[in-house]
Parts: sequence; structure tokens; C-alpha cells
Amino acid sequence: MSITKKDVLHAADLARLELTAEEQDLYTEQLSRILNYVEKLSELDTTGIAPTTYTVPLKTVMRADESRPSLPHEEALSNAPDSDKDCFKVPRIIE
Repeated sequence: MSITKKDVLHAADLARLELTAEEQDLYTEQLSRILNYVEKLSELDTTGIAPTTYTVPLKTVMRADESRPSLPHEEALSNAPDSDKDCFKVPRIIE
């Protein structure tokens, strides 16, 4: 499969890029070479090879979500500059 200059101009238009004539020729050639390489890769026999999403085994680094007692209100509010009815009191920012 080859890329035409029209395809390059269409992609450049979608990306809101202005290309010079030299850039159009360069990108047409480069994109054609890339697609030819991908076509060559698709010729490989991959039967018996399992599809992979990740190159290394996945392992969770998160701890288990377990219910446990939380901090008592008094201790949580002990360093608060101002509190009201077991809540932090903050200055109003919307007037």
C-alpha cells in the first residue's frame, strides 16, 4: 500500500498543519515506507503465538480494600484552626 500526496495533505489538514512542497514529498515517501514495512510484518506466520497486551506479567501494587476503623472526630479536628459540629470550618471564598 502506498500513500499519495493527497492522503498526506488530508492528514495534514486534519492535524491543522501547513506543509511545504518539500515536506509533502518527504512525508509521502516516509509514510509509504512505513506502510510497506507493516505489510511485510503482516506476512509473518504467527500461528501458535498467543496475543499479548503486556510484555511483563501484571501485578497489582494496591493493597486490599478492607474496612477498618477511621480516625476519631476529636483527633481529626485537634489541629484544626476552627471547627463547628465535628466539621472543619473554612473561610468563605465565594461572595
